[in-house]
Amino acid sequence: MNKCVFLDRDGVLNEDRVDYVYRIEDFIIPEGVVDGLRLLKEAGYMLIVITNQAGIARGLYSREDVMKCHQYLQDTCQNLIDDIYFCPHHPDYDSRSLLRKPDSLMLEKAIAKYTIDVNQSWMIGDALRDMEAGKKVGVRTVHITHALHEPPAGDQQAKNLLEASRYVVSVS
Repeated sequence: MNKCVFLDRDGVLNEDRVDYVYRIEDFIIPEGVVDGLRLLKEAGYMLIVITNQAGIARGLYSREDVMKCHQYLQDTCQNLIDDIYFCPHHPDYDSRSLLRKPDSLMLEKAIAKYTIDVNQSWMIGDALRDMEAGKKVGVRTVHITHALHEPPAGDQQAKNLLEASRYVVSVS
């Protein structure tokens, strides 16, 4: 069985914005993200992105836009990410979906496809919905709070992906 770190995208792998991030010129990868991904990969973790992309349902951007941003991330981090799962739905615009976090169908699909051991796996995200999705499938969670004074929703908190990666590796 494989061990995995599931990663939210916006706010973890790239800077989040008040509007949607779907253009490469707006896809800003914070310092330490590539190092954090490399640290996790060297520790033997699969890396799978799990992201809600409701802007597709709203008609603001396309699936192709999401994949262009993912390819840019892959190019920047030397293809360290094993897969990306994204939910294009939003209940106010097209349909309710169990893919959409805080539901866990994206994680469940990845767990089945890649034979992932949930007891050795993690979800790293910056929102309560990320923590909830991770807990539903039984993985440990790290809440990226960006400021450590915020109350964490996960099993652990960190201010960024590099700090979260160091923690995950230290306890595995």
